[in-house]
Amino acid sequence: MASAARALLQLLLLLLLPPRTPSPVAAGNPHDCDVPLASSLPRSSFSSSSELSSSHGPGFARLNRRDGAGGWTPLVSNKYQWLQIDLGERAEVTAVATQGRYGSSDWVTSYLLMFSDAGRNWKQHRPEDGVWGFAGNTNADSVVHYRLRPPFQARFLRFLPLSWSPRGRIGMRIEVYGCAYRSEVAYFDGQSTLLYRADKQSIRPIQDIISLKFKTLKNNGVLLHIGDTQYGHHMTLELIQGKLVFYLNSGSANMPPTDAHRALALGSLLDDEHWHSVTLERRHAHVNLTLDGRAHRLQAEGGTSYLDLNPEISFGGIPTSGGSLTFARENFHGCLENIYYNGVDIIELAKKHEPQTLILGNMSFWCPQPQTVPVTFLSSESYLALPGHAGKDTIAVTFQFRTWSKAGHLLFCDLWRGSGSFLLFLEDGKLKLSLFQPGQSWKDVTAGAGLSDGQWHSVSLSARWGRLSVAVDGHGATRPLETVRMEPGDTLYFGSCPHNSSGCEGPQGGFQGCLRLISIGDTAVDPISVQQGELGSFSDLQMDTCGITDRCLPSYCEHGGECSQSWDSFSCDCEGTGYTGETCHSPLYEWSCEAHKHRGRPSGLYYIDADGSGPLGPFLVYCNMTDTAWMVAQHSGPDTVTVPAGPRGPARPTAFTYAASPGQLRAAMRLAQSCEQSLALRCGPRVALQAPDGPSLDWWTGRSNETQASGGGSLPGAHTCACGLAGSCVDSQYYCSCHPDRDEWTSDTIVLSRKEHLPVAQVVMTDTGQPRPDAVYTLGPLLCQGDKSFWNSASFNTETSYLHFPTLHGELTADVSFFFKTTVSSGVFMEDLGITDFIRIELRAPTEVTFSFDVGNGPREVTVQSPAPFNDGRWHHVRAERNVKAASLRVDQLPQKTQPAPADGHVRLQLSSQLFVGGTAGRQRGFLGCIRSLRLNGMALDLEDRATVTPGVEPGCAGHCASYGHLCRHGGLCREQRRGVACDCSFSAYGGPFCSQEISAYFETGSSMTYNFQEHHSLSENSSRPSSLHRDVTLSGETVTLSFWTTRTPSLLLYVSSFFEEYLSVILADNGSLQVRYKLDRHGDPDAFNFDFKNMADGHLHHVKISREGATVVVEVNQSPRRQVILSSGTKFNAVKTLMLGKVSGARGLDPDSRRAALRGFRGCLSAVRFGPAAPLQALSRAGVSVRGQVGLAAGCAARARAPRPGGGAGRPGPAEEGQPLRPASRRDSAVVGGVIAVVIFILLCISAVVIRIYRQSKICKESEPKGPRESTFTDRFYSIKGFSSRSFVVREGKTAWHTIPYTTATQRNRSTRWHRCGLWRMLEPVAPDPRELWAPESGPESTWPRQPLDPESGCIATLLLRCCGAQEFKEPSPLREDGLGKIASFDRQPGRSSLLLLISGIQHGVSGFRPHYHQSTEGSCD
Repeated sequence: MASAARALLQLLLLLLLPPRTPSPVAAGNPHDCDVPLASSLPRSSFSSSSELSSSHGPGFARLNRRDGAGGWTPLVSNKYQWLQIDLGERAEVTAVATQGRYGSSDWVTSYLLMFSDAGRNWKQHRPEDGVWGFAGNTNADSVVHYRLRPPFQARFLRFLPLSWSPRGRIGMRIEVYGCAYRSEVAYFDGQSTLLYRADKQSIRPIQDIISLKFKTLKNNGVLLHIGDTQYGHHMTLELIQGKLVFYLNSGSANMPPTDAHRALALGSLLDDEHWHSVTLERRHAHVNLTLDGRAHRLQAEGGTSYLDLNPEISFGGIPTSGGSLTFARENFHGCLENIYYNGVDIIELAKKHEPQTLILGNMSFWCPQPQTVPVTFLSSESYLALPGHAGKDTIAVTFQFRTWSKAGHLLFCDLWRGSGSFLLFLEDGKLKLSLFQPGQSWKDVTAGAGLSDGQWHSVSLSARWGRLSVAVDGHGATRPLETVRMEPGDTLYFGSCPHNSSGCEGPQGGFQGCLRLISIGDTAVDPISVQQGELGSFSDLQMDTCGITDRCLPSYCEHGGECSQSWDSFSCDCEGTGYTGETCHSPLYEWSCEAHKHRGRPSGLYYIDADGSGPLGPFLVYCNMTDTAWMVAQHSGPDTVTVPAGPRGPARPTAFTYAASPGQLRAAMRLAQSCEQSLALRCGPRVALQAPDGPSLDWWTGRSNETQASGGGSLPGAHTCACGLAGSCVDSQYYCSCHPDRDEWTSDTIVLSRKEHLPVAQVVMTDTGQPRPDAVYTLGPLLCQGDKSFWNSASFNTETSYLHFPTLHGELTADVSFFFKTTVSSGVFMEDLGITDFIRIELRAPTEVTFSFDVGNGPREVTVQSPAPFNDGRWHHVRAERNVKAASLRVDQLPQKTQPAPADGHVRLQLSSQLFVGGTAGRQRGFLGCIRSLRLNGMALDLEDRATVTPGVEPGCAGHCASYGHLCRHGGLCREQRRGVACDCSFSAYGGPFCSQEISAYFETGSSMTYNFQEHHSLSENSSRPSSLHRDVTLSGETVTLSFWTTRTPSLLLYVSSFFEEYLSVILADNGSLQVRYKLDRHGDPDAFNFDFKNMADGHLHHVKISREGATVVVEVNQSPRRQVILSSGTKFNAVKTLMLGKVSGARGLDPDSRRAALRGFRGCLSAVRFGPAAPLQALSRAGVSVRGQVGLAAGCAARARAPRPGGGAGRPGPAEEGQPLRPASRRDSAVVGGVIAVVIFILLCISAVVIRIYRQSKICKESEPKGPRESTFTDRFYSIKGFSSRSFVVREGKTAWHTIPYTTATQRNRSTRWHRCGLWRMLEPVAPDPRELWAPESGPESTWPRQPLDPESGCIATLLLRCCGAQEFKEPSPLREDGLGKIASFDRQPGRSSLLLLISGIQHGVSGFRPHYHQSTEGSCD
């Protein structure tokens, strides 16, 4: 019984396993298909275009034979000669071999190999993609053997010599290797179908395999269809426009329209009357489709896990009767060969009329041979000259053509006896016929469009009395003519014309493509007769073959670039891809924010491409340029998530997605030095996110989809908040501040910093367990700092030292980029070798960098020469690229050098050795110096890690300021860092990472600051700057710069005093004009100069520069011309003491105007203030500066100044700063583009609505304010609000206008409640870019607005001022109001404190947006 069961199991296994498809090779061992086929053939099987003599005939062309003259030599050695073999029947050909003619100087150095089934309609075999021919011999006797990949089946082979021995003639001996080939064929006439029905009772195999070959002259037709009417599963293979289209439907009972389920389109130009192989493999719901050796895989849609076809297979068409499926499809017209279904020979079954098969229509079991003879026009100089019908009064020509070229001459003919000429040509893919007659204008007829699509198109040309017509694919155009006799000349020229002819020249050049079925009048042209010299003449043609090639299949255009082609080349359209170059390989954008930063670019939105030329595309991030560059990647999840109220129940997940893909973010994080993402929690009373010693009630998942506890930086699985790690939780028995024993609001800030888990994809929290939602959380953006690869470097100390890395893989495309610096004159940067191929980049001379390589076409070089030497000890950037079209090299910003690849040459770079960096395999000509940031095909190599274990090479490289010091602007000093540079802005009037951000301060009325030169000298006496100022210094000259805006006159802009009562004052007079006053003699009167540029107290930003050299003073204001004045009071400024800004009192010796301006002070914004080396605003936060009143650092005066009026004399709309953030590139995704347009339109509409609302409310406010003295019950009140957020963002600057919020509020004072209804709320935004300062409004006591220090834990980022316009006191409070702008209400009942709550939503600011703010009480009375 057990044995029977075992036998049954074996039988089932045999039935389930698919039977092996037998090889069509029948002779001998199917795996030993390398038998010589030509050596045993009779001489009659060899033929040729010509022979030098009978002893040089083709019959003597057997390999290693010496009879006759020792091989074949044609009568004339030119490119139209050929040697042909007839194998007697179709055979599998796997290899060929060649020799020269024995004992001679005759051999072939390169040749083409053609094959055919019937000796007609030849097809070229290409040894590899892009290679035109085979390399031949270099002498007469050595044998050159080529294995054919892939092999082919043919009866006839033809060798066409392309080049030969320069000292002799064409000479060949050949051999062909292969084996016999078994074939079963069937011919379908376009009206027939072959059906095969599988046995429904048998056990279905777990997979299906269908294989066949086809050839046809028709570009449309169904090859096979598999359908299951019960379940609606079906698959279809169909030729459409010469491409093989595969449809897959896994569940619909009704076949969709033709274009609806086009799952996959393969191949091109398949209607060439040559055999093409197709294999279709189905395993479960996966389908593998292979066409001519190129495999493609796809899966059934809809989640189907098993595709049960239970097939009825139809070949050649889809039957329209006997089933519920009806299709309007064109049947296949051509031959099918060796049709196998799971090892079953379908054609053999059909021959035997087995019941599984059914033939519908007239199908025969033979394959007719083609009767058409195509002609290939290889170049723009190719032509075919045929005799015309001279003396006849009509011209009638028909033919078919196919091409990729959009322009070219197709046909030219002179009319009889010089009466004119006509020209038929392609122009922009349209066919145009032009008739020229002496004394008359050209007469044109245009037909067709899009004719450069590679398809066959039929043309009919007719010219006779009174009519000129041309038709394309049956659609014609006709132009009436005057009664003119149309008599053709002696010759019709197809393509170009001979060089000695005239009249057919034109900008389009000759036609490149294929012609067939040429007829002149009623006579068909036989191209074979032309080839044999019996008819007409020709040049640069290939007869009996159409050599058209689809150069976009496969497409070498990367990253979604669109491929287009002409006859002999292709091009890539890289628009909108984010890449550039011949094949869209080179990235347009930097790979990190660090790289953007060191191009001198400020903070802003930038595209980064983390893997460079790799498959991942660029994505948009915010780069925050601080001392280190931070990448900020925002998520698209909710800003704030409220944890639902109610009893604890199931977990509630919130998903967070990002604009960048997971792969893009992984690549960016891989480069970064560190990454983090913050999760801010705010919990109400008795809300717990974790129980003591219990499980966490909240968790999150990252990119790996693993569950992580909410713990910043903790080990996976540790249920600890950030305060638990730091030991700073409000209750030490808990690991989080949120726990049930607290009766107040608490917060937890969690910083997630393990890169392998980031970014956060989902946050999960349970219900609060409270009757109301008293817990919220906010997930911040992904933040990544720095770039490990940018400063990754190695120092090479000996010529024999090098670093080695794995082989460079870049067969079709490879790129290398790096920085180098050296003081030597030459050296090899990198090298990689193959058997014959190689790639090398080197410093060949002090001013030359060379990129050399060989991919099989011989060594090639690209060299960049510089007018300045490269061995100057500075960093220089090199980028080299090689692809199938060209090789390019660029160094720094020098012009890129490019060398095109040879046409139809080898394209694959085959390397096998290790990659040597800093030297060569032979340890010669090594590089001495530093190499950093080495990237191969977009991937960074870790030079430092490899250098630590390599003798003669050290990790790191010092000395970056020589190359990057120019980034430190406005007098900033470059300081060397271990990895990079930093700018010291201590002696600059500017700040920021590159000293490019102006340091500004806002001065309120009565405020001032005093800068003491002596104190700052003592603080910086160790400084290397020789210009530090102190009491003993006498200045013979100085330079003063400042920028300002104000609306008040008179104003003191700057005052510099000395110990000897000398001074410099810069003031605005009553009329707003600029005045400069120097007093350099304590006993004399000051020199006063009035520069009447215009009223400069206009609220616009103005720039002033004062330069003094001795008695000469030059003043520059904005873009106005420089003005020069001469001092009379002296030439020396002795013992400078202090520099004062704002209000000055008690100064001795001032002239009346300066004193008046000094007492008045300055109210407005000052920036970029500098006196010689002193930058007083830079020292505002340090010792040695005395501040009175309210002086607050601002983000920049320009942002708050009024926009300059057009044509303003002194107003200067400064030039655009270098390196501004790039605008986002146009993307291909139309949905994204449409979304951006919609958002812009929406924002514009919102802005318009807000402006209208502001205008109307301002009008109401003005009307509501009292005209006379205010009563106690009707007054204006001022409130301050600080904004808080757990997510950082940038506050928009540049507006000083009032915004309106009409609401009701309440204040408390001395335990009594006063309710006020405001006629209008007015908000000034932002009043203090620096949150440490709280300013007074335009009126009200200054003491009401004390300074308040910034609490770094609170996240305070902005201060807002509210003015209650026309407040009226009333007794009963109004109900709270809420709308899209926000809500204002009292919340604090403590005495002596005024309080206000402002929640604003829907107003976007900066990058991250304006988030809902938590409340903050403000000390002091609001009365």
